[in-house]
Amino acid sequence: MAHLFEPLTLRSITLPNRIAVSPMCQYSSMDGFANDWHLVHYGSRATGGAGLVLTEAAAVTPQGRISPQDLGIWNDDHIEFLARIVHFIAQRGSVAGIQLAHAGRKASTPPPWENRSVTLTETEGGWPIVAPSALPFDDGCIVPTEMTDDSIQEVVAAFVHAARRSLAAGFRIVEIHAAHGYLLHQFLSPLSNRRTDQYGGIFENRTRLLRDIVTAVRTTWPENLPLLVRISATDWVEGGWDIEQSLELVRQLLPLGVDLIDCSSGGSAPHARIPLGTGYQTRFAEQIRRETGGKTGAVGLITAPAQADHIIRSGQADLVLLARELLRDPYWPLRAARELGHLTAWPAQYVRSAPEHTPAYLPKK
Repeated sequence: MAHLFEPLTLRSITLPNRIAVSPMCQYSSMDGFANDWHLVHYGSRATGGAGLVLTEAAAVTPQGRISPQDLGIWNDDHIEFLARIVHFIAQRGSVAGIQLAHAGRKASTPPPWENRSVTLTETEGGWPIVAPSALPFDDGCIVPTEMTDDSIQEVVAAFVHAARRSLAAGFRIVEIHAAHGYLLHQFLSPLSNRRTDQYGGIFENRTRLLRDIVTAVRTTWPENLPLLVRISATDWVEGGWDIEQSLELVRQLLPLGVDLIDCSSGGSAPHARIPLGTGYQTRFAEQIRRETGGKTGAVGLITAPAQADHIIRSGQADLVLLARELLRDPYWPLRAARELGHLTAWPAQYVRSAPEHTPAYLPKK
């Protein structure tokens, strides 16, 4: 049996398989609005058989966008088109999830195809940026404004309002983005957090904002719906955030109502030496799962169906999140099912393209 195609139940939601579309920025929005690009992009991955389709990082405030072209959910007007996308994903038998994010000091940058790792000025369409401490991310980046206690509480409220809008749009899963050097990770890591108040210094203080946001979001996000958190398990830099701190953080998050930890790494330091390789981050998902008892998701250079199935079968993670591989092939789950000998339903419209040894069409229950 292909373990990759076993259902996964998180609270009241059952994913039809263990394959998720990892959040991937599309840099295709205007004023935060989703559009036809997003409908086709996410709809294709749902049609391709992914059990969970997570959106790209949706900014909880305009100031929290990575780029001017980022998806947003800071405005009630954003709900309508997102609901259309959610409806289509559900029609295809997949579950729609949304990632809520704030970029902090990594905000106000151009899209990656412009190949400029700098902060946009206001004359270039950028905006003032904020962070836990007045430390720029890299050379060429402007110095962010250190956040006050009031501005921190405004961010907590923004995440809560974004969760409410996500529910109104019909999303069944919310993921809080606390990885990749963005705002919540900036508070976690001693590389970017040099505060001396209740949000800086010792571990308990650096993790306070994420715990506050999880607790606050849980007051809005229904008890029966899953809440995920994405973390960078390590900064890959000596003296930075590391796996031991991640383990302790997860032990604190699970009782607050977090159902799965999406285990990534890096992003806090521009010149970190990251040992890239096949499944290079999977060991973090395995260790966190083993030592905390919480459910985890594995991500990072997972490309082959047998590799993904092994991650689930061997208990390294409960969910496999694919990114670039699903950009290359939106129908990877259907191909994986064929390679692993799993009987799966092809869309009725694609019946004549189904491989001979795969049932042409099995109606979804």
